Amino acid sequence: MNSIQFEYSVPRYVLSKIMGKVSKSFYWNSRLSCVRLRRVEVPKLPNDEWVKVRVKYGGICGSDLNLILLKDSPTTSPFVSFPFTIGHEVVGTIEEVGSKVENVNVGDRVVIDPILSCITRGIADPCPNCRRGDYNLCHFMTEGVISPGLLIGACRDTGGSWGAYLVAHKSQVLKLPDNVNDLNGVLVEPFSCALHAVLRNPPKKDDTVLVIGAGTIGICVVAAIKALEFPCRIVVLAKHDFQAQLASHYGADEIIYFTKNKNYIYETAKSLQASVLDPLFGDPVVQGGADLIFECVGNKQSINDALRFVKNGGKAVLLGLAGIIDGVDWTTVWLNELDVKGSFAYSTEEYQGKKMRTLQIAIELMHNEKVDLSPLVTHRFPLENYRHALQTVINKGKGSTMKVVLEP
Repeated sequence: MNSIQFEYSVPRYVLSKIMGKVSKSFYWNSRLSCVRLRRVEVPKLPNDEWVKVRVKYGGICGSDLNLILLKDSPTTSPFVSFPFTIGHEVVGTIEEVGSKVENVNVGDRVVIDPILSCITRGIADPCPNCRRGDYNLCHFMTEGVISPGLLIGACRDTGGSWGAYLVAHKSQVLKLPDNVNDLNGVLVEPFSCALHAVLRNPPKKDDTVLVIGAGTIGICVVAAIKALEFPCRIVVLAKHDFQAQLASHYGADEIIYFTKNKNYIYETAKSLQASVLDPLFGDPVVQGGADLIFECVGNKQSINDALRFVKNGGKAVLLGLAGIIDGVDWTTVWLNELDVKGSFAYSTEEYQGKKMRTLQIAIELMHNEKVDLSPLVTHRFPLENYRHALQTVINKGKGSTMKVVLEP
């Protein structure tokens, strides 16, 4: 089958780092880059507790772009195994079922929870985090019956959604109701990232919430807050008109446009009923701000803004996959006693008095027509046109691009 794979080697990495400064397309458009379209064998079931999935759509995630553009921190490198097929956002159908799999049949439409934790790895004595339900924080993501990998799409044994087939443990498979279409299905995973952040850091009544970034995750945070019916005010910091329109569509109360000339700082402070102070030099200082901030970009500016716009004693939740970033001013963290919280993926949540997988909550909200995320899918490309797909994502502002999916 055809597969878009990431294959690490020192020469490929170094050459890509050098040539990528000349043209970003070198990262995916050269035989010498780490990303290549290859013919590979269809992945086999590791044991009888696994299923094989025929991929319908595989989403392109911001974390996939970080990988391809070689922006990932070395901290994550022990948790992958090369070469691997990229892609963890997936909707598809069951193609093969292991003999110890129940409640799933060939032909079922499914989404996959891609995290490769203790139960998927066949660890007999699960780690404390997995026993508690926080399997996204698993201790053993390099052990067990499969190769190292945080998730499907970073493990050489499982395949990924940028290929025609992948394999998944029975615990990772969630069936889609008939009224949840495939375009919603491929967004269950990114929506779950937002749900996890919101459910673990719920807004209080009458809070002002600032969402920094209006890409897929930022819009999903807005959609999650509204679908869960938290009674709060939502302000969104967006870059493009099409992002602002989607933020409004999903329930944001106010949109502020990011500007390079810093005018947005004064506009945002005004919206948050905060004051702006002038330091001896440098950017304006904001006194007061949002009760709760969801940072959904992961660069120097967005991190500084998250720490700038949160009120004294408030909370900033970081979803934007920030890596090694110079120039972040952490002064307000201690000066204003801020609560800075990371958020990674999804796990198990308390929802309506029950403990449920985050992805199952996402599916239930879609099934109950609390949210329809299909408008976020703006572009679809055949797998073989992945270069055009990646160019479209990189230039998203020019083409009103939100979520791009591949069709293997």
